[in-house]
Amino acid sequence: MSSRMEKKKKTKGKRKGLKITLSIIGVLVLLIGGYGLYLYNQLSDTVSSMYTPLESDQEKREEVENRLQDRDTINVLLLGIDSREGDTGRSDTIVFASLNPDTNEMLMFSIPRDTRVEIPGRGMDKINHAYAFGGSDLAVQSVENFLDTTIHFYSHVNMEGLQDGVDALGGVSVNNNMAFTQGGYEFPEGELHLSGSEALEFSRMRSEDPRGDLGRNDRQQMIIDAMVQEVMSFDSFTRIDNVLEAAGDNVETNMQMNEMRQLFMNYRGTRDETVREEISGSGDRIDGIWYYIVSGEERNRIQNVINNHMEAN
Repeated sequence: MSSRMEKKKKTKGKRKGLKITLSIIGVLVLLIGGYGLYLYNQLSDTVSSMYTPLESDQEKREEVENRLQDRDTINVLLLGIDSREGDTGRSDTIVFASLNPDTNEMLMFSIPRDTRVEIPGRGMDKINHAYAFGGSDLAVQSVENFLDTTIHFYSHVNMEGLQDGVDALGGVSVNNNMAFTQGGYEFPEGELHLSGSEALEFSRMRSEDPRGDLGRNDRQQMIIDAMVQEVMSFDSFTRIDNVLEAAGDNVETNMQMNEMRQLFMNYRGTRDETVREEISGSGDRIDGIWYYIVSGEERNRIQNVINNHMEAN
């Protein structure tokens, strides 16, 4: 066989191999693209069903758009609502998170539900009563007044929905620092993998904790952190339908699809470094009602922590 014929055969072989390789890549692109389109459509539908704007959104619209465009710090409020049949419910979980993409840090802390604050139009009361009086709108206003900052986005999650969300993810893992029993479950000290019902009871316990609400707040944040880590893992994509269904049934938010996309693209690095704070206070009875009292000095301290975090770069 001539060298020319051998070269021709080699060239044909290379072209054939190239065609096969390109075909495989093409199929993968179509599969990934098709799945991505499917996920986008599914997520769009879910976000539409969750979208519940606040009355104050319009006056914040320009600030929110500018912050997202400039990649400035964004503040988010998570309200965990414990509601029962015939009852509006109260925000028993109140978690403030501030996402700074310049430092790739997320500041996170809970506001104890019995904290005595000024509720606009209602006077001094427990902060978790704000939701019962005026829903997410009044809850957000009360937190903004207490922290002297702007809440750009909020999410309202039914606590029963926490169970659905954890189950949709196949459970979550946490590191428990004290052994206790709650709701018929035993939670030994150490690494635990929790089902949805276990995670719900784990996040509710406070009676056995010497730190009371503060200890419960820590466990709630553990569950939230674990869910975030699980959602960001590759394995969670195999359960995406269940996750979206659980979210759509149990979550309300004023975040729209394009805003979620911007947060995911430009702020996802903030999940790698969580800065935790704790609001110090003391219990006291006023007119026979137990409150968590936060001093003016402590309130100023936490406000300064927020301001410094937001301005850091």
